[in-house]
Amino acid sequence: MDLEDVGDLARIRFLIRDRDAKYPALIDEILESSEIATVPSGVRMSRMNSIVERWVRTLRAELLDRTLIWNQTHLRQVLREYERHYNEHRTHRSLFAAAPLRARPQPLVPDQIKRLTIGRRGRLGGVVREYRHTA
Repeated sequence: MDLEDVGDLARIRFLIRDRDAKYPALIDEILESSEIATVPSGVRMSRMNSIVERWVRTLRAELLDRTLIWNQTHLRQVLREYERHYNEHRTHRSLFAAAPLRARPQPLVPDQIKRLTIGRRGRLGGVVREYRHTA
C-alpha cells in the first residue's frame, strides 16, 4: 500500500523528522510530489524524541494495549478521548500531580476533612478511570 492507495481515508499533510544526515533528499522530493510537507525537528532539541517516545509509550500502555480498535474512525475517537483525559485529568510527576490543563490541586488538611467521598468516572468504556473528591 502506498500513499495513493489510501485516498480519502487519511490526509497526511506533514511529516516531522529529525535532522539526521542519513535522511536522503530524495525522500523529501517524493513527499513533496504527494503534497506532504517535511518538517525537520528543531536544531538543538535533543529531548524532542524522548518526549514523543514517552507519550507513545504511555498511550500504548494505558490505552492501546487494552483496547480493540475497529476502524480508523474509532481510533480517532479513542485517541481524542484519551487526549482529553491525559491533558485534563491524568496526574503528571513533572507538574507536581497536576494535569497540564487543570490547576494544581490544593493539599487536604486532615483537620478539615470530616468525610472523604471519592467519585469514580469511567472513560473509554472503563479502560481509563478518573477519581475526584465529591461533596
